Amino acid sequence: MTAPFEALLRPLTIKGLTIRNRIMSTSHAPSYGADGKPKERYQLYHEEKAKGGIGLTMFGGSSSVAVDSPAAPWNQISVADDSVVPFFREFADRIHAHGAALMIQLTHMGRRTKWDTENWLPTVSASPRREPASRSIPKEMEDFDIARIVADYAAAARRCKEGGLDGCEISAAHGHLIDQFWSPSVNKRTDGYGGSLENRMRFGIEVLEAMRAATGPDYVIGMRMSGDELIDDGLTHQDCIAIAKTYAERGLVDFINLIGGQARDHLAHAIVLPNMSFPVAPFLALASAIKREVGVPVFHAQRITDLATAGRAVSEGHIDMVAMTRAHIADPHIVRKLMDGRVDDIRQCVGYGYCIDRIYAGNDALCIQNAATGRERTMPHVVPKGEKRRRVVVIGGGPAGLEAARVSAERGHQVVLFERSAATGGQVSIAAKATWREALTGITRWLTQQAVKRGVDMRLGVEATPELIAAESPDVVILATGGRPSRGGIEGEALAVTTWDVLSGAVTPAEHILVYDGTGQHHAPSCAEFLAKRGALVEIATQDRMIGEEIGATNQPIHMRELTKLDVMMSPNLQLVQIYAEGNRRVAVLRNEYTHAEEERLIDQVVVEYGTLPEDALYFAMKETSVNRGEMDLHALIAGRPQPAVNGSGGFALFRIGDAVAGRNIHAAIYDAARLCKDL
Repeated sequence: MTAPFEALLRPLTIKGLTIRNRIMSTSHAPSYGADGKPKERYQLYHEEKAKGGIGLTMFGGSSSVAVDSPAAPWNQISVADDSVVPFFREFADRIHAHGAALMIQLTHMGRRTKWDTENWLPTVSASPRREPASRSIPKEMEDFDIARIVADYAAAARRCKEGGLDGCEISAAHGHLIDQFWSPSVNKRTDGYGGSLENRMRFGIEVLEAMRAATGPDYVIGMRMSGDELIDDGLTHQDCIAIAKTYAERGLVDFINLIGGQARDHLAHAIVLPNMSFPVAPFLALASAIKREVGVPVFHAQRITDLATAGRAVSEGHIDMVAMTRAHIADPHIVRKLMDGRVDDIRQCVGYGYCIDRIYAGNDALCIQNAATGRERTMPHVVPKGEKRRRVVVIGGGPAGLEAARVSAERGHQVVLFERSAATGGQVSIAAKATWREALTGITRWLTQQAVKRGVDMRLGVEATPELIAAESPDVVILATGGRPSRGGIEGEALAVTTWDVLSGAVTPAEHILVYDGTGQHHAPSCAEFLAKRGALVEIATQDRMIGEEIGATNQPIHMRELTKLDVMMSPNLQLVQIYAEGNRRVAVLRNEYTHAEEERLIDQVVVEYGTLPEDALYFAMKETSVNRGEMDLHALIAGRPQPAVNGSGGFALFRIGDAVAGRNIHAAIYDAARLCKDL
């Protein structure tokens, strides 16, 4: 094992707590809370990481300490009363049984939340300045508000200790209440809590002093903070160093958990939660600089997706603990695989941002490529062997087909996969050609590697036919043939080309192009960026209220930034209703969604994105000869029971999955495959 990897496996002791290695998962908010409590789903999600060997797993990002900091917007944990303590004890016992440490993040959100939820109380902050992200205008805190919230923090810390948690951290990052007091971008007070940096630090100092008094000197308390807010009117790097030194030297914190940036607006969210458009570890230097100035351990997270980067960060002394939070969402068994010498088996996070984007849309966190994450009660991360070996034929080498082949092989079945192209990847290979989305190929690259490793007979460049499939004498046939691009069914659609045509290189881009976004997803903005970077004059239109309306909070701002930088004209609220030829050019007729007024564009090329239609010819050719006529028992699928048609009594059972059924996304395709095949 190399020195950087060995460094990751060294224990770290903080006061009386020894963490078994240097790899952790930071507090985050997966929206798995129930009634403000970390119940079974939440616990199982973290238990899987503990089983996988992680040193420290932290839960409850933005866990509320007070009644005017609602937990509801992210379905999060409330630590505002003693009813949470029994759940903490159950949670701690579950994690400790596997040798990992467990901590929580405590916070008051201040202005960074909604007032019109839960208790319907006004938000509060250092000053009554509107926050762009939450659109909340807070009440300026009075002296009794400050005293009350300080006491709330202390009571919450006591509950953590009584609940058997190994420690807690306060959030003074992402624009929460404590860093709202710190930051000159928010704090405009003229009393003893405003003005100088010393005064602006006072509220946080009082909070930590009260927490110390409530828990005693031996309980581990840390702080998450930014190393630089990266905004003109915010905290500078030097300010953050001064804050970290002050809090550490006063003995208020036992560790500092560093990030870069803040989260007050849309682009700031995308920067502080960096996606695949960013390099790995983009803010490690900030953490390293603060580690040189403080005498307590420094933790750091932000797009550290691979063990090589993590190992260097620790072995070279930049940080003491490396957080691979989203990496553990993709694969909770990272440490176990490292210790077993199976680094190549780690499913690496590609930085898609699907997990976080779902949270900000009010959904639960799910991984774009690991269907078991967050579903530990019903979906295994380690697929068990089946009772009887069957012969399984999979058609299609995209995400759905590869996952079906991988899971079926893990079950011990004999698997043949047909893919008509010369390489696997499916639609992922097309999407990855668009500017900053190349990392998508990591999804299908890992699936291909795992399928081959488990003995799947990969027949690439072979068009599957009913005759070829029948020759394999299959027990199960899984059609993952994907989709074909739709042109929308509009008048003159034959005069359009698709985003697939452009990105695959099948069509040469013209000079003056209209891109039509009919799905609100990544595809059209990605293609528009691709075309503009090649010198085309591009307009992107959509009938939605904005371009990429369905794209999540960590990705949509990056698309908007890139489109703006490239001078792409963005035209919302316009429906493409007709295309007709004028000479060798094209006229696109666009209708306003609200007035129904029509306008025309004379351009060289119309590129459309309307999603996909199923490639289902092979399915219908085989349906009547299958024992189940292609029908899937949905109740059995949802309940995690085997499909009744797979009984080995002669003939083959036929199933179709992914876009071969209906156009959705990568996660849906992989989930279709995983939950069907785990029970074969």
